[in-house]
Amino acid sequence: MSDAEDIEDIREQKKEQLQATAGSPGEPIHIESTDHLEEVLAENHVVLVDFYADWCGPCKMLAPTVEEIAAETDAAVAKVDIDELQNLAREYQVQGVPTLYLFVDGETADRMVGVQDKATLVEKIDANA
Repeated sequence: MSDAEDIEDIREQKKEQLQATAGSPGEPIHIESTDHLEEVLAENHVVLVDFYADWCGPCKMLAPTVEEIAAETDAAVAKVDIDELQNLAREYQVQGVPTLYLFVDGETADRMVGVQDKATLVEKIDANA
């Protein structure tokens, strides 16, 4: 097999894995790269993305809410560690954490900075479902 075929096979496997978790995976998807985020956005109608940092107190406060939303809604929930994926954080102009983005059909529908309450987030997700 050529490298191009190997890469295509890997992409196809990733796509199948994402399709298997499409809808509501039940737990947050930890984003590994820009391409991974693009795949998650492409495979899901509504995606809530939590840009966070392990050292961030408010991020730790928000984490249980994000996990509950992943388990209880039809939206896919993704988490982006801004320390691991600095380029992605820059691309989305994350200047403070937590920063949450709501995507609908791959397009930004909302951007929120700071801890948000569960009811607000669920309301925004339901309005775009």
